[in-house]
Amino acid sequence: MKRILIVGGAGGIGLSMAAVLDQRAETEKIYIVDKAPLPSPNPLTSKAEAFSFDLTSSDYSFFDRFDDIDTLIITAGFGRLALFQDVPEEMIQTYFAVNTIPAMRLVKRFYNRLLGNTPFRLGVMVSIAGYMSSPFFALYGATKAALRIFIESVNVELEKAGSTNRVLNVSPGSIRGTGFSGGATDLDTTRSLAEDILQHLANGDDLFIPQYDEVFRQVLQRAHDDFRAEGLHSYDYKLQRLHPSK
Repeated sequence: MKRILIVGGAGGIGLSMAAVLDQRAETEKIYIVDKAPLPSPNPLTSKAEAFSFDLTSSDYSFFDRFDDIDTLIITAGFGRLALFQDVPEEMIQTYFAVNTIPAMRLVKRFYNRLLGNTPFRLGVMVSIAGYMSSPFFALYGATKAALRIFIESVNVELEKAGSTNRVLNVSPGSIRGTGFSGGATDLDTTRSLAEDILQHLANGDDLFIPQYDEVFRQVLQRAHDDFRAEGLHSYDYKLQRLHPSK
């Protein structure tokens, strides 16, 4: 991975991966595309170049300029804990317009690279919420479930087409040290996860669930055994996060 495009890399785990890549001698160029600017002071060197772009735009020809990359990482997305009844109707479209559609459009724009004989690494930040019912995250989970099925289906198509390239689905739970739920990115806290994601990406893997053995194997098994009961458990857990004193 020498020339990398990170979409959504101005903060969170995207910025953390950029910082790790920035320190590697083999990295030649890091393009960062985000609606938000890089933080000040900028933690990256001159290897990194930032571009401003709104992923809800109808015209994606902006990305034609990145024809020299060998790696694409998509980390853009947002979510807020809220009951569906409290979410404004217009936010339904916004959730999918930011979390889901841009990743699908970018995979489409770089699909010929995935089909080619040359290794092309492509990773998408999805979420463990895409694997189970997630009350207080109904819209967010739905956007991620759509991405999960999309990636799994595309990877089958790539295999049947004879390509060895795969799209990596990264599906973590809550990530400490990011601004997902407010606050600034802590590059020290997120560095280990960033390194793990980049390693799975370099390996050409198709799925990485951080803390799978420690946490999520049991969670996913409970959801498989009784999704209703696990949904109720998830509701109570998130309610406690929202109102820890209760």
